[in-house]
Amino acid sequence: MLIAGLVAIAVIVGGLAAYSASRTARLSELHPPAGNFTRVDGLRMHYVQLGHRRAAPVVLLHGASGNLNDPMMALGERLAETKRVIAIDRPGHGWSERADGPQSALPSDQARYVIGVLDNLKIDRAVIVGHSWSGALALSLALDHPDRVAGLMLLAPASHPWPGGVRWYYTLASLPALGHLFTQTLVLPFGELMVRPAVRRSFAPQEPPSDYLPNSGAALVLRPPDFRANATDMARLLDFLVDQAPRYAELSVPTVIITGNADKTVAPRIHSRPLAGQIAGARLIEFDGVGHMPHHADPDRVVAEIKQLAVELDPPIGGKGPKTAGTDDTTVQ
Repeated sequence: MLIAGLVAIAVIVGGLAAYSASRTARLSELHPPAGNFTRVDGLRMHYVQLGHRRAAPVVLLHGASGNLNDPMMALGERLAETKRVIAIDRPGHGWSERADGPQSALPSDQARYVIGVLDNLKIDRAVIVGHSWSGALALSLALDHPDRVAGLMLLAPASHPWPGGVRWYYTLASLPALGHLFTQTLVLPFGELMVRPAVRRSFAPQEPPSDYLPNSGAALVLRPPDFRANATDMARLLDFLVDQAPRYAELSVPTVIITGNADKTVAPRIHSRPLAGQIAGARLIEFDGVGHMPHHADPDRVVAEIKQLAVELDPPIGGKGPKTAGTDDTTVQ
């Protein structure tokens, strides 16, 4: 009886693993890389670049459970009319590789890879746009690399410690052995049933665009390595923010914080409002009745604020453009 039970378990686990492997390959086919690759510390980093190479650079950084397609859908084309737009897949997300070890989950470590991409693109300074989890990343960039940040646009940013920790599946998936088994077998079969409701929750009380799921590649986070990376990012963020939050008074970079006052994911009372009080001169803009995706709710307003932050990087009329806008890309196909 025991042997039969073990055989049955092995068959079920093997079947789930085979299904996950097959669906992982299919998701990768459905959502191929949208841009180019450049190497940072030996790892391939995926980025998309649009707009005028001599225009003011704006860097778009996506939140948790996402990839560069999310900010590009809302802001990319609009900004590219007058700016140089660089959207980056964070390490371990979308099509960017990730180093081994728990340190790779920290915003301070991921900031090194963002700087590496900018170095390879010969961009000295840029306006940094960070949504949700990448609010912590954008703030880390401004704190530890202030000479590279011309302005901060923080969209529903995660900036401070919050009560309650993270969801159980993030904790489970971030465990070394059990987490590997969990992500290789159960995440994809059950996760595919939950992607659409999860996206709706992120946008609530607004509805996501009708083309959001196919065009954002949101399901890529269900691939086992992506899910583990995302889970570890979430599991380690709380302790990281305990250390980072007291430093925000050091910031002097021009900062705009945009949040929805109906955000149930990253509560403004815990994050955006205290953050605005810590950064001298920061402007807090609250969208009434908007949830966690303010850049989708009112992209024109967000783009207008980003353009204002980028004014100092704009090339003079008739000039050859700022030093920040290099033209040589390091790509690996």
